[in-house]
Amino acid sequence: MTTHIDNYSVDSLLDMDATEIAKLINEKKLTSHFITKTYIDHIKKINPILNAVVENRFEEALNEALACDNETSVNKRRLPLFGVPISIKEAFDVKGMHTTGGIVHRKDIVKTEDAYAVKKLREAGAIILGKTNTPALCFCQETENKLYGRTNNPWNVNHTAGGSSGGEGTLISTGASAVGLSSDIGGSIRFPSHFSGVIGFKPGAYQVDETGHFPKTVIEHQKHMLGIGPIGKSVRDMKLIYNIINQNQNQKNHYERFEIDVLPVDNGYPISDKTAELLTNVKEFLINAYGANESIPPYFDDTAGVWQEIMSINGADHIKKLAFNTDQVNVWKAYLNEKITKNTNTSTKLSWAIIGANMFKPNNKRVKEIEALLKHGHRAVDLHLDNRVLIFPVHHTSAPLHGEFYNEIFSIKKTYLKYLPYVTYANVWGLPSLTIPVGFDDNNLPIAIQIMAKVGNENSIFILGKIIEEQFTGYTRSTLNN
Repeated sequence: MTTHIDNYSVDSLLDMDATEIAKLINEKKLTSHFITKTYIDHIKKINPILNAVVENRFEEALNEALACDNETSVNKRRLPLFGVPISIKEAFDVKGMHTTGGIVHRKDIVKTEDAYAVKKLREAGAIILGKTNTPALCFCQETENKLYGRTNNPWNVNHTAGGSSGGEGTLISTGASAVGLSSDIGGSIRFPSHFSGVIGFKPGAYQVDETGHFPKTVIEHQKHMLGIGPIGKSVRDMKLIYNIINQNQNQKNHYERFEIDVLPVDNGYPISDKTAELLTNVKEFLINAYGANESIPPYFDDTAGVWQEIMSINGADHIKKLAFNTDQVNVWKAYLNEKITKNTNTSTKLSWAIIGANMFKPNNKRVKEIEALLKHGHRAVDLHLDNRVLIFPVHHTSAPLHGEFYNEIFSIKKTYLKYLPYVTYANVWGLPSLTIPVGFDDNNLPIAIQIMAKVGNENSIFILGKIIEEQFTGYTRSTLNN
């Protein structure tokens, strides 16, 4: 039986990943214009409630989709993302679109070139629908800024979408894009993926060129922690997108066989009962099927504190200058002014994060101590990860209410030391990490786990990821606002 072109329900299209859509377009069972219009119509429906997309190029996308449908070149039609509509985190430059970082004084800045990763995705045939919301300057793990407002969780609008790729996670969760481009220097792909029930992949250190990502990292230790990668609906899409944007195309994969270590539930850090239950379910499955072990990897206890100090080197002076368009500003005064009046152009969350970076700024002696710790730590972690993958939770609980997550991380009581070790391990040691939903809590909020390995062992992550994706919930589209 031959499938008639575009003979698909809206629900089935919203559930499809990029790989399936590209296949159907290539086989001429689906037109790029039809799927693009389906996504646009759905974005228009959900965005007033969720505020995921902050700038669109709907007209251009529809025109590009028509051009794809009229394309006769077999080679072009075989491109891996030919005619597939995707979304882009606001932090990436897209030719003809704004890159603001959610900062009011940058609202008129339009870019003339694509970011490196955006260019690679376009060359693979993708069509860009629009850009998605972030915190101000991506300097927070909750998505809210003065220019575009707050993004809501697609499973419950009273809860956080996470950050800094919160808009991307929310949009993909509703199905209104095939796949999206994001970035992660402190859980910014993994928190939104975990909170919104989508699949995300943070590549390891230096695997994807950050050219055209805003803000640009200016400190080498921070560059090492940054990973630019996808958020989507399937593990196979994560592998597909990573292979497209990875600048080290000839990189050799290390292992075909590997050991699996699961972080114990009683690891010394907070974990909710439901998160512990789901992690235990994953552990028991992996022990029974693959002989997995429980263990705590080296330097686990050090990473949250080291991450915060690396992010606080120089007191985040470059972020302060971008936030205020000058480095000659009293940040405390700006913070209090907004707190009292709620009528300035600078978010209190951003000001408080900058104040925190100054409070926790390491002195020169401490920076040298951190560098020594990193030198020894990298050797130990690298040796430990020979022929091994790690399973961690992403966060101690499902998506908190708006504001609660921020208060956990940006407290002068240094509560980040309790709540960030699960995500900072991959950042501090420059590890690739794949996030996969494995269930829901009693409030129907998603919970995910992450799979980590050393750079060069990404295939092991994807192999195990597919197994966990099939065995547990994987991607489940949110229908909250349908």
